[in-house]
Amino acid sequence: MTQGHDVKVHSAQRMAPRISAIRDLSVDYEGYSEEIVTRPPDISTRGMFINTSRVFPEGAVLNVHFHLALSGFEIRSRAEVRYCLAGVGVGVEFIEISPDAVEAITKEIEFASRQSGANRVPAGKL
Repeated sequence: MTQGHDVKVHSAQRMAPRISAIRDLSVDYEGYSEEIVTRPPDISTRGMFINTSRVFPEGAVLNVHFHLALSGFEIRSRAEVRYCLAGVGVGVEFIEISPDAVEAITKEIEFASRQSGANRVPAGKL
């Protein structure tokens, strides 16, 4: 595991399982040249929640580039903003992502889920 990157598995009431296990995230708002400051997002095969104080309108197209933390797989995708929580971040849906990238995210989520389950302490053992 990469130093400084926590792997968290999120599944409560989601359409697809998510993890917080990526590194080197860069986000580019199409048509603008400013750098966007972000913090580690939650990711699924369908999209991601990007923690940023930057406000984007629904429908804005972002170019995202990152590496999965466990496998190191590089992902580049276009993503459309589906919702924005001012001061918190944006939820985006991947609109152009390769089948290999979806497969890599799926494997990363499955591995993180197994690791998360392996680290649980049985009830009554605390």
